Amino acid sequence: MEAISSKPLQLNPIKLSQPMGAMLCFLGIKNCMPLMHGAQGCASFSKVFFTRHFNDPIAVQTTAVNDITAVIDGGDYSISESIKNITSKVKPDLVGLFTTGLTETKGDDIKGATILLQDQQTICHVNTPDFEGSIESGFAKSIEAIIDQLVTASDTIDTQKAVIIPNVNIKPIEIEKIKDTVALFGYEVVALPDLSDSLDGHLGLKQGALSSGGISVEEIKELATASLVITIGSSVKKAGQKLNEKNEKINLFHYDSLGGLENSDKFFKDLCTVKKVSTPHPSIVRWRKRLQDALLDTHFALGSSSVVLALEPDQCISIANTIIEAGANIKAIITTHKNDLLDDIECENLLIGDFEDVEKYLEDSEILISNFHGERYTMKHKKALMLRGFPDYEGVGNQLKNDILYEGSAYLLFEMANIINNHRHEINHDEH
Repeated sequence: MEAISSKPLQLNPIKLSQPMGAMLCFLGIKNCMPLMHGAQGCASFSKVFFTRHFNDPIAVQTTAVNDITAVIDGGDYSISESIKNITSKVKPDLVGLFTTGLTETKGDDIKGATILLQDQQTICHVNTPDFEGSIESGFAKSIEAIIDQLVTASDTIDTQKAVIIPNVNIKPIEIEKIKDTVALFGYEVVALPDLSDSLDGHLGLKQGALSSGGISVEEIKELATASLVITIGSSVKKAGQKLNEKNEKINLFHYDSLGGLENSDKFFKDLCTVKKVSTPHPSIVRWRKRLQDALLDTHFALGSSSVVLALEPDQCISIANTIIEAGANIKAIITTHKNDLLDDIECENLLIGDFEDVEKYLEDSEILISNFHGERYTMKHKKALMLRGFPDYEGVGNQLKNDILYEGSAYLLFEMANIINNHRHEINHDEH
């Protein structure tokens, strides 16, 4: 059971807000315009945050509510005006409307506003107050809203179709790798949302006003005909169940993580069982052997180190599973909100907290796995840092870092072992 930090407030929080998760989800839908119902600064912050993280332009609009209009108008006016302005310039296939703390505190009826505008524009609405939850729950809530509002119920099945529902921590390249892997079993695969061809860092023709790639609205409507649905991460488990309710014939598989050898084995065993094959594709078998070798090669570095993890719960679970297999000792996991699955991970300290708590445990550890905001603490205490999560402002190509299944787990272990070995070399060099 996680301890909750006893401080009355968070100092330098690890957590990011629900609206940011919703925004990222809608960016994985083709020709979608994320519309943040709140103050202009909220949208500006999120836009700059993701632009710096992905090194790519980010499409988002705001209803630009301020403290005066929040009180005077019921929210409907600013939403309808925003949609009128958007549709006069571009023609989005979908507007993803999500709330912030300001409009949630006031209690704006975004469902009612959406109904009034449904003849003019296809809209999906989701309540994402930023005074509760985190980027993980905002992303998951948006997927659930998309399934509830856009997917057509069905009683027929397309035996060739598979759907992947990833959690917010799964990077664009990882979505692509999962899709490609499932396709090796004879499926046509789509992901909801699909960031693998919208925020994967490709060079587009020009900066678009709408999201540049992803799953289309037409494909979303037909998702209930899929014979196989795979959810990855406890935050999106409910989304898979909602899709299953649209068609009881769907074969639903849930994985809390796809990090490490054991979790990957379970994933491929299930796919082999469903497809009635005895062994997967030769390239999959080959990567399993490479991961086994990686576990041996990295054991000396990881097994003699102590680690602090400061990430969202689903990502903590995935990375912890992988590095524990190589013998890593986890000194502490500091995360953003409660997740019972973390109780099953071998670690000395488990805490819902902030970077001040991270600093406390970092003194007795060697490496921190966290986002860019952890850098100041590792520099202060002369510790190693492995960048994961949001944001990563200094690194380039973070959307192409693969940490899952056999291949990605091997890359993760090698990267971590190299960081630890380089850090030890630097410390020894400084001492002499």
